[in-house]
Amino acid sequence: MKIIYTDALVVGAGLAGLRVAIAAKERGLATLVLSLIPAKRSHSAAAQGGMQASLGNAVKGMGDDEDVHFQDTVKGSDWGCDQNVARMFAHCAPKAVRELAHWGVPWTRVTQGPREVIVNAEKVTLQEAEAAHGLINARDFGGTKKWRTCYTADGTGHSLLYAMDNKAISLNIPVHERIEALSLIHDGQRCHGVIARCLITGELRAYVAKATTIATGGYGRLYEVSTNAIICEGIGQALVLNTGVATLGNMEAVQFHPTAIVPVGILTTEGCRGDGGLLRDKDGHRFMPDYEPEKKELASRDVVSRRMTEHIRKGKGVDSPYGPHLWLDITLLGRKHIETNLREVQEICENFLGIDPAIDWIPVRPTQHYSMGGIRTDATGQSPQLQGLFSVGEAACWDMHGFNRLGGNSLAETVVGGMIIGKYVADFCEQHSLDINTQLISQFGQALQAEIDELIEGQGQENVFTIKAEMQRIMMDYVGIFRNGPELDKAVAELKVLLMRARQLGLRCKKRHANPELVEALRLKRMLKVALTVACGAAARTESRGAHAREDFPQRNDRDWLKRTLATWPDADALTPELSYETLDVMAMELPPGYRGYGIDNAIAHPDTAMREQQISDILRELGEGASREQQQQAIMPFELPPSLIPANQRLSDTLAAPSAEAKGETSIGEPAQ
Repeated sequence: MKIIYTDALVVGAGLAGLRVAIAAKERGLATLVLSLIPAKRSHSAAAQGGMQASLGNAVKGMGDDEDVHFQDTVKGSDWGCDQNVARMFAHCAPKAVRELAHWGVPWTRVTQGPREVIVNAEKVTLQEAEAAHGLINARDFGGTKKWRTCYTADGTGHSLLYAMDNKAISLNIPVHERIEALSLIHDGQRCHGVIARCLITGELRAYVAKATTIATGGYGRLYEVSTNAIICEGIGQALVLNTGVATLGNMEAVQFHPTAIVPVGILTTEGCRGDGGLLRDKDGHRFMPDYEPEKKELASRDVVSRRMTEHIRKGKGVDSPYGPHLWLDITLLGRKHIETNLREVQEICENFLGIDPAIDWIPVRPTQHYSMGGIRTDATGQSPQLQGLFSVGEAACWDMHGFNRLGGNSLAETVVGGMIIGKYVADFCEQHSLDINTQLISQFGQALQAEIDELIEGQGQENVFTIKAEMQRIMMDYVGIFRNGPELDKAVAELKVLLMRARQLGLRCKKRHANPELVEALRLKRMLKVALTVACGAAARTESRGAHAREDFPQRNDRDWLKRTLATWPDADALTPELSYETLDVMAMELPPGYRGYGIDNAIAHPDTAMREQQISDILRELGEGASREQQQQAIMPFELPPSLIPANQRLSDTLAAPSAEAKGETSIGEPAQ
């Protein structure tokens, strides 16, 4: 077996993985990236709407800053996130956007003077400042107080990925394509790399490194219908689960996006609603104001998805051969806007639905979209259990999102998390030597080879595609938007049966190279373990928090469940994971648990919340009225960053007067702008 040595190994060539690789390479470290596909085809390219960063350039972003972005992120997570990480993220997001501009991302820019937009189904005119002309623009997204989602029309992920990959190419970072990591090399305390298989030749290779970063994305393809690329099958999470040592975090936290097209589940960006699109039922009625009168279509994603599902359950869905759906109406935005800022949506509608979204409503319904859970790391991106193992992006539970992710925060997390964690990866490589016994490499290589031999030469009769389809159906039916005890128990029981059956797989194609059936068989048992981890975590969490909505436990329970789910896999014969919990310390929070702003406030309070609120009040009083917001924040919850990322951000809204209450930059059409 070939052994390839490097300093920094990155598994996954999407935005997060490439950004870590760039950070390591810029420090002069030998860096290597593994990818299932060419880097520019990574799932990061599918992100349409934009990435959040508090630049405060556009008039509707005036007054935005790290504090507001942090608060939106924490509330959006339903108080499930790591607030230190949320602070790190909010502070560095503006730096990442500007760095990407320097690398060639053609951000949509502000044009001075009046511009027409749709706000709450009405045309208004925004008056953009002369000083903002040419600066990076922002659009509205759900769950935010300010317009801060920076974008390049609706192809933001595409633009970012191409610029990032071009930067990696300029640094001569090698990307080994068509390579799948299937096992971590570790001694129970330190991760030393991976055993990987070439999808073309079937060759096994050992990639040995000082630091190994998993950046393989989410696990959406555990579900029958998902907006995720077909490669997003949770294999990165499975690698960690199979160590029996390192933990996964919050795997039950799975987000459904409100507006995937029916029936194929391809995403139409939140930018459709951010730019003024409406949700309508079978009668053409705009129903979201009935449920969420303040935020309407721009409530947080988990909220909108549940409201849509509730409305369909009331019989207000549009009947179709693929089940009931609702309508997304962007016709009021006008053809020019759609062909300029939503052109990918237009192409999707034309190619997959045969409709023109400038005149036709789009059939949509909530579909699995994002994985908040993942490989549990500390604030530096490193596994607390396996030294040298890092994770970043959707593959990780860093934990910036808690139990629900705000739109625009995932694309931002890939590059911001990659920027921050990449520096910590480089630090680790500089501070640690490569010390490994080659017998350990052989041990893991032989184990994977034996697994392949058994699949090729064994006498099993089970069909891999049949079991995979059944797993995806179970996850869709029983571990979806709304959950309850009996269905979750049924999911766990049926998934356990599938895992046992998967130990008796039989292959019709016996080739050892370029064999898609063998690829699926190697993934299936790993995927089933991840699916069981999601289902078991959901069954155990008897509360509703963010995207985890229990019909039998509708309250958010801070008293008993303000904690992160941790999961490990006991041994090769086990059928379920071992669950443990990591308590979130209210007394260390900058923003103690409170009302999120949707529906009735029925949360069961944590006993420390009032105490922490009083403590924060005392701290602010002692600082005095002259203290800056930065001084206040640091006194309440200090956080650390690599030195180069610590300097304060600069923004236009710090130098221009904030808009007055009577003129927030908008007027009705036909009225003169101030």
